[in-house]
Amino acid sequence: MKVLVVRQPWAWLIVNGFKPIENRSRRTLYRGPVLIQASSRWEPRIEYLRRVIRERFAIDLPRYLESGGIIGMVTLTDCLSPDDYDPAIDSVWREPGQFGWVLHNARPLPFLRRSGSLGLIDATPEEIVHAG
Repeated sequence: MKVLVVRQPWAWLIVNGFKPIENRSRRTLYRGPVLIQASSRWEPRIEYLRRVIRERFAIDLPRYLESGGIIGMVTLTDCLSPDDYDPAIDSVWREPGQFGWVLHNARPLPFLRRSGSLGLIDATPEEIVHAG
């Protein structure tokens, strides 16, 4: 099992099933369960993003978003190449020029504090047990 660190509010949107694509600059060959860790650093434009997400998707983000730990789990099922980008069929969350990590079976988990680095990293035994 792997852990992926994502900034808020994207982490919350992923684990609550709203954002089925994670945009990354690198390809991954990994497929399987991934714990989503909300980074301790937030997206710098958070208030602007709250407004845009509410207006564009009718999603009200909670006032308090946990950070600095694991908040949920998904299954990574595919990795789309930047060359595969098609604005006519791609998710509204997909960004041109990025690899699209396709996520399914999103579910929140009880918060588990964790410090960590960016990237797709191995989960510890404690984190695997936490995922159930």
